[in-house]
Amino acid sequence: MGRQREFDVEKALEAALCVFWRKGYEGASYTDLTQATGVERPALYSAFGNKEALFRKALERYYTHYLDFFPMALEQPTSREVAEHILRRAVELNTRYPDRKGCLGIHGALAGSDDAEPIRCALIDARATAEVTLRERFERAKEDGDLPQSANCTALAAFVLAMTHGMAVQAKAGFSRELLEMVVDQALSTWPSSTVQKPTPAPSAPPAHPPRRATARSPSR
Repeated sequence: MGRQREFDVEKALEAALCVFWRKGYEGASYTDLTQATGVERPALYSAFGNKEALFRKALERYYTHYLDFFPMALEQPTSREVAEHILRRAVELNTRYPDRKGCLGIHGALAGSDDAEPIRCALIDARATAEVTLRERFERAKEDGDLPQSANCTALAAFVLAMTHGMAVQAKAGFSRELLEMVVDQALSTWPSSTVQKPTPAPSAPPAHPPRRATARSPSR
C-alpha cells in the first residue's frame, strides 16, 4: 500500500492559488509554491501533477469559490442589474485582499512565454465562454423589451468583460476600491434603456351611486 499523503490537499491548493493570484502563472516559482503550501515538490506534484496542472486546478477553485457571483448575476431581473452585479462584485474581489489585488485569471492571461501558451489559451477560452453566456442573457433582455432593439448584445457583453479586465489591472496597479466604484458608476451611466413604455392603465370610472330610494312621507295630521 502506498503511503498516505501527510497534508491537507484543499489547504495546499488554496495556498497555491494565492501564490498564482499574487505572482501570476509565470511569476510563481516552484520554491514559492512549496514554501506557501508547506509541501515538498515531489509530494505536491504527486497530488496535483506538474505546474500547469496545479494552476488549472487552482483556477477551477478560483472560479468556484471566488467568481461565483457571475452565475448569480445572470439571474438578476434586468440587464443593467446584471452588469452592475458583475462590475461591483469584481471591484470588491479585486480589492479584497491587500496581498493579491486584481484577478487571478487576468494575471495568468498576461503570461507571455511559449511555455505558458497553453495556460494563456485556456484563460482566453474561459473568457470567451463567459462572453457568450453574457451575450445570450442580454439577448433575452432584448426580447423581453428590457433593452432597445438597437442594442448590440455582443458589444454589451464585450464591454462588461472589458471593464472587469481593465479594473483588475488597475486594482493590481494600486487603484482604490472607491475610485473603481466611481469607474463603475461612469460605465453604468451610459447603459442603454428601452424606450418601450408599458401603457398606463386608464383610470377606472367612479362607482355609480345607487338610486335613491323614495322615502315614504308620514300622513298629514
